[in-house]
Amino acid sequence: MNSTKTSKNTFAITTPLYYVNDLPHIGSAYTTIAADVVARFERLRGKSVLLITGTDEHGQKIERTAEALGRSPQEHCDTIAAGFDRLWQKLNIAYDRFSRTTNPRHGAIVKEFFQRVWDNDDIYLSQQTGWYCVACEEFKEKRDLLEDNRCPMHPNREVEWRDEQNYFFRLSKYQSQLEALYQERPDFIRPEMRRNEVLSFVQQGLQDFSISRVNVAWGFPVPVDPKQTLYVWFDALLGYVTALLEPEEEPTLENALSKWSPINLHLIGKDILRFHAVYWPAMLMSAGVPISGGVFGHGFLTKDGQKISKTLGNIIDPLDLVERYGSDALRYYFLKEIEFGRDGDFNETRFINILNADLANDLGNLLNRTLGMVKKYCQGQVPKVNPEEIGDHNGLKAAGVTLGDRVTCAYDGLQFSQGCEEILSLVRSCNKYIDEQAPWKLYKQGEQQAVEQVLYAVLESVRLSAYLLSAIIPNISTAIYQQLGYSIDFNDQTSIASALNFPTHSSWGILSSDRLLGEAKPVFARLELSNPASS
Repeated sequence: MNSTKTSKNTFAITTPLYYVNDLPHIGSAYTTIAADVVARFERLRGKSVLLITGTDEHGQKIERTAEALGRSPQEHCDTIAAGFDRLWQKLNIAYDRFSRTTNPRHGAIVKEFFQRVWDNDDIYLSQQTGWYCVACEEFKEKRDLLEDNRCPMHPNREVEWRDEQNYFFRLSKYQSQLEALYQERPDFIRPEMRRNEVLSFVQQGLQDFSISRVNVAWGFPVPVDPKQTLYVWFDALLGYVTALLEPEEEPTLENALSKWSPINLHLIGKDILRFHAVYWPAMLMSAGVPISGGVFGHGFLTKDGQKISKTLGNIIDPLDLVERYGSDALRYYFLKEIEFGRDGDFNETRFINILNADLANDLGNLLNRTLGMVKKYCQGQVPKVNPEEIGDHNGLKAAGVTLGDRVTCAYDGLQFSQGCEEILSLVRSCNKYIDEQAPWKLYKQGEQQAVEQVLYAVLESVRLSAYLLSAIIPNISTAIYQQLGYSIDFNDQTSIASALNFPTHSSWGILSSDRLLGEAKPVFARLELSNPASS
């Protein structure tokens, strides 16, 4: 089996390469936000990170969509790809590579990869008959179809009967190797429910699958038979490899695999799990390319408890949401309120209530009230306290010294919701601690040292919380750090690792008394429901 060892100092992560049949939807935004959070957290840890996103731009569906809109396929791809990039900028996605499968450099990688698989005798010509869903770009088993031969993923469309000669990939040849991979690396497919789905599918026996199409012009020609076009998935999955190339490098597999391979993690929606957890590793085995570190398939989103669809008229426009509420709001809600891996729901009223409670009230007001007391009781400077003099009996310190490890464990497991809860628990403890200690009373009693210890413990807890939340809400964390006297921008990905050493800043008790605190300003403005009818 191919080596899967990865460098401790590099980390490569991918979103899917999104299909350009239409502008990005909320599900695409969800996956990409999660990938960006993982990438940001790994950068905090001092790793060299490559976040790959992009677009899958070939296939019959694109051909037909472009024709219906009166565009050439390339014009259509350019338009939609720009729409994805525009949304990623609005959502504050700090990606490193945007891979487009219409790029000629990608074509060179596809051709070389195909040749390796061909030389390994894993591609052959045979007859393909069956029901084909153009929207999925996939042949469907009759047993999987709904009534009237409709695809369960696209119930408003009938599948098409196909009977044609295609080139096939010998997937069945890799049955035992795939089973060995899943056994040797039980975390290769996550979460556990997705792993079980794949194991069940593979145990039924793998069938070879078609990797070419006839009568489809929009795509790369099969190198050994230009009358046929490479199947969109065989082409698209290789977009991950193309993205590994440095911009100035010649597009060869050797160059692409030299630094970042194998990719550490593919983040995907559960609907494309088989392609990434079965077809993709088998293709890599055939071509002698290292297998990625793993695949994580998350769940679907619903709106107000209903499936999101154009038919129901409940489409969520992520660009509209981010324009109205800001990027940090969306990033926080979707990762804190939905257990990553399971299906989740978006309700605009709940969205606003959660953000107001957690970010405006608990975190924002905590910082403001503490800064106000520091200005009043400590001349606007961090209290002159040696954190070692604050005993372990102090509840904030006791929670803070282990918080970094607990949150890191949650991030490593992609348990973003759990990580947020760990952090918010400390924030809520701070508010309770202030009420119990009543520093205003201590000040009146002349107990200045006690006042300063209380305020220091809270300020340091807020700093630690902001640091550990910075991968999710970088703008808010930046505002908090700047009010605490740091000139740092959590969106400056090039300098963040060196400026904010992870072992230090993820520990409790580093806030020094030589810092002049900034003015108390709201770090997150309270939100109002701008469109009550949408709730």
